[in-house]
Amino acid sequence: MTLQSDKYGYQARKRIHLSMIAWLAAATPTLAQDANPATDTRPPIAPDIREDDVRLKVQRGDFVAVPIPISDPTLEEGLILGAAYFYGQSEEQAETQPASVTGAAALYTNNNSRAFAVFQQNYWRENRWRFTGAVGAADLRLSLLTVDDGSDQQSIDWRINGGFLFGKLARRIGGSWYGGGLVRVVDANQSLDFGDAPRPQEFDSGSNVRSVGIGFYTERDSRDNPYNSTAGSYFKGEAIFNDESIGSKNTYQGYSAVFRSYHSLTDNVVLAWEAQGCQRGGTTPLWDACFVKLRGFPATDYLGQTSASGQLEARWQMSKRWGVVGFAGAGYVGSSFSDIREYEPIPSYGAGLRFMVLASKRINMRLDYARSTDSDAIHFSVGEAF
Repeated sequence: MTLQSDKYGYQARKRIHLSMIAWLAAATPTLAQDANPATDTRPPIAPDIREDDVRLKVQRGDFVAVPIPISDPTLEEGLILGAAYFYGQSEEQAETQPASVTGAAALYTNNNSRAFAVFQQNYWRENRWRFTGAVGAADLRLSLLTVDDGSDQQSIDWRINGGFLFGKLARRIGGSWYGGGLVRVVDANQSLDFGDAPRPQEFDSGSNVRSVGIGFYTERDSRDNPYNSTAGSYFKGEAIFNDESIGSKNTYQGYSAVFRSYHSLTDNVVLAWEAQGCQRGGTTPLWDACFVKLRGFPATDYLGQTSASGQLEARWQMSKRWGVVGFAGAGYVGSSFSDIREYEPIPSYGAGLRFMVLASKRINMRLDYARSTDSDAIHFSVGEAF
């Protein structure tokens, strides 16, 4: 099934993909990316801003706390409060690996959704080994919008609340390549009152959404800066297997891959592009469906067993602090890759303004205006879109 398709008559509005909650452990999507190999000492989760002059920062020794306002069509308007404790290092350790960190993040938005997560990241043996873990809970008050015949609409309240746990351990394979295993547990309950509207058949929309999965991933990172890249590339592939034999309500599989590339055209102009795909097999919970990761509409407007998208962004740094971007992309969603071309492309295009809030690490505050087929949206957050 594809939510938002004429064939099935579902449109998802004002919702948050439950797996995004784990993103709280990193405060923003961009800051969640892993750092480069051992020669790069930049932290992958929360930027180590202990020595930086940052406004609104609260610091006591190695403990740092920062508030982050957000606004987008998925989360609506709200605030993230992030805090982190960075562990001390010897001079030899600082030359070969980032500082290990323990932190927490809390989210609240104006539709009364809230979430909280505690995260941990460790490095060993000159960055040969990496561990990332997060545990937390969420209470999300959201909605679905059904479209029966293209004109008759009905709003469906959707509340989902529960906890999650995530962990991954990786080792450097060689050069810029890392590989490892992961485990993910989501134990939550949801309430959905479909009334006379038909329930989605390809997804599990029942009250219990417990998923327990194990998997593996591989990634390669040659970017010059994980927060605002001007050169290099990033690749990540992941597979996770959820099975009833290990405690999952349903047996299903998830596969995803993303590739990003960055090119400096001049000293002040960067061209960035990305391509990504997602595939689900088996009886997938509604919260874990594939979605189109573009701007201009809620992240879960388009749900399916399969999705693919690509986008291109031109970035011009006009001055030391200010910059502008223009972007365009398209995505597809379907029940499988074999019929993905049966659905019309989902466009995304727009422009944005950037203000560099932390020059030492090239971290921007971004404000984007994006349009799609029949919607538009404002996106405001810390860090680049990709």
